[in-house]
Amino acid sequence: MSTAKGPLKGRAARLGRLMPSGPSSAARTPFVLLVFVLLGGGLITLLLLNSALNQGSFKLRELEERTTELTDEEQALQRDVDDYAAPDGLERRARELGMVPGGSPALLGPDGKVLGVPSAAVSPRPAPTPTARTTPPPAAGPPASTGSTNATTTAPKKTETETAPTTSGR
Repeated sequence: MSTAKGPLKGRAARLGRLMPSGPSSAARTPFVLLVFVLLGGGLITLLLLNSALNQGSFKLRELEERTTELTDEEQALQRDVDDYAAPDGLERRARELGMVPGGSPALLGPDGKVLGVPSAAVSPRPAPTPTARTTPPPAAGPPASTGSTNATTTAPKKTETETAPTTSGR
């Protein structure tokens, strides 16, 4: 194989004119600057993205803490509502307001017949003060129901067969 250092001929001559011979005359400085700018821009972008994610995580933690506080407050309020809705609490507050247990109600059957005999609520005697009374108070029976009517007349007692079954409002 022999290599000729003479002038190129044909196709090789045309390609030789396109490619410069000798040391590269292209400047490397713009390429190096471009690489550094791209790397620096990428690092700055990652830093900004990381900061935004951290800020979002702090906001998320604050919102979770607020949600926990509000859930605790909601549960406390629900306990208060349940306490106020309990039958013994309702009865106590009704007595404080001066309400009395209602008498036995009359119910309407599905055919329109009246079941039971209604009676008016009886107002209990007020509790005596210890210094004003020396005799013991009369024995009081258990309240008939926890209704809230304010009638003051009394009705005759009914037998067990005359009372109609009642259901709770729940």
